[in-house]
Amino acid sequence: MTDQLTRSPSAVRVVLQNPLYRGATVALFLSGLGTSAAAPQIAQFLVNDLGSSLAVAGLYYLTNLTAPIAGYLIGRRSDRTGRRLGLFRLCAVAGGVGWLAIAFAGQLWMPFVVSAVILGFAGAAASQLFAAIHDELAATPTPVGDGVVSIVRMALTFGWVIGPVAGTYLAAQTSLRVTLIATAVCTFAQIIPIGTLRERADVLPVTETHPSGAVVARAHVPVRSMLPLLAFTGLYVLVYAGEPIKYAYLPIYMNEQLHLPPALSGAIIGIQPLVELALMPLAVVVARRTGMIPLMVVGALFGVVANVLFATTGTAVGLFAGQILMGGVWGVFAGLGIIVAQRLLPTAIATASAIFITAPALSSALGGLAGGIGAATIGLPLVFVIPAVLALIASAGLVVLHKRVGAERVR
Repeated sequence: MTDQLTRSPSAVRVVLQNPLYRGATVALFLSGLGTSAAAPQIAQFLVNDLGSSLAVAGLYYLTNLTAPIAGYLIGRRSDRTGRRLGLFRLCAVAGGVGWLAIAFAGQLWMPFVVSAVILGFAGAAASQLFAAIHDELAATPTPVGDGVVSIVRMALTFGWVIGPVAGTYLAAQTSLRVTLIATAVCTFAQIIPIGTLRERADVLPVTETHPSGAVVARAHVPVRSMLPLLAFTGLYVLVYAGEPIKYAYLPIYMNEQLHLPPALSGAIIGIQPLVELALMPLAVVVARRTGMIPLMVVGALFGVVANVLFATTGTAVGLFAGQILMGGVWGVFAGLGIIVAQRLLPTAIATASAIFITAPALSSALGGLAGGIGAATIGLPLVFVIPAVLALIASAGLVVLHKRVGAERVR
């Protein structure tokens, strides 16, 4: 373990020395910053600026359901051509245009159409960067490749830590439309750190090496070959579905039933991303010994315990403990998820990345539906039993998946 820990700084050096890794880190930070700045404000914008009802504003999040389809189409195109960074730039431009269109929308229907049609493709930008990083690591292997991916992924998480605070402050000081324009600027700005970089000429466009050593063709992938990836993504959706439930109802529970001071409630919500950031690099180190999927089983079980604490403790200490455990969940899944997804479909890296990265959109829809029904039937705080059950199902599914795909495939 000591030898592995000493390798961690070398992963940082590799990222800093490589223009693609360095640029991708900054680009994903900007992506997370912009998107998360708008996320808490969009419903308020629909209600206050466009005259929507709360019920109709809630339907906006269903537009995310087009993201997996758009991501799959972009991923297939990327795997056929090998042009990751060109597609990344197109997706980033689409995202910037989409957010500008929403910011200047004068009719309620416009954000719904723009989000469903344009922003779905914008979400594929991150998957193209991860595919390009995979190609670079295949061409110039390094023993800390997983650490490189984890560091780049941490930048996206860090953007999500800062973005909601920055977006709320900017909206309070200016307006909701200005906040959405700022999101558009961040989305456009993703292109800047990548600069004029192009795909490596020495990366084979037709074949690539599987972790087992076999050479596989990068061609059309039959659905049967995608089944492990689809299963893994589905299990990830079950784990992630607890997030929209938690962010929708935990603040209400703390404020209206527990009557916690606002500062304490904010600290409880804010502890999770800090723990997540701290644990992401550690998860890569631990996974080298335990295997990635077995560690994810433990992460999913953390989610079970966390949601049970939300549902049963009724104290600030219990909620803090639950949020710390949730930080452990996402320290594992955020740090390792994209790596596992790519290894489950090594013949179509961009497709694998796109399918996995768009999974939170499905989770938001599932979590929103399940949480709404649960809150109306069993109320607070028992609604948190629902994500606990979903996480338990996911942990069992991950055990089965690990047995089916074999330990070495996703080591």
